[in-house]
Amino acid sequence: MSSSNSSTYTTTYTFADVEKVVRSIKADLVMIASSTKAITESEAKEYAHDIELLAKNDYLSKVDVTLINSYGSEIRAIQYTFQTENASGSERPGGVMWPHTPDGRVRIILSHTDKYRSESDKISKLPFEITWVSTTESTNHSSLSAVGERGYSSNGYGANRSDYS
Repeated sequence: MSSSNSSTYTTTYTFADVEKVVRSIKADLVMIASSTKAITESEAKEYAHDIELLAKNDYLSKVDVTLINSYGSEIRAIQYTFQTENASGSERPGGVMWPHTPDGRVRIILSHTDKYRSESDKISKLPFEITWVSTTESTNHSSLSAVGERGYSSNGYGANRSDYS
């Protein structure tokens, strides 16, 4: 006697859901740019464009955003961890009025999914606005403390945000 099983995986979210979540991330990035002056609002929007592009293709697992002063020390950070199912959280963007640091810089590091690594030919054709390079920089924020969390989600798709100060 033999038996067989089959299963299907269905996502309940759409591109519109991804756009809604990334719109909150974009608002955070613009607030960071506005308060720190370490990047321009235009640059923040370019980063958000690329984050959305990768998120829509299920290529993104995490985004790390860190404010670094002119001495190379971390001042603040946030990490967005992306979920493609069972995401919850409906908070509005905000809480990222970081210190004015015009001589500092904002570092953004993307972590990719396995799908990203297996589709390099498709990725090379995506219309990125930022020139991304590989890095070995740490995103563990050992010099900072976790100070809060919030989540952005829509129909099961979402990004959990962890804040460090």
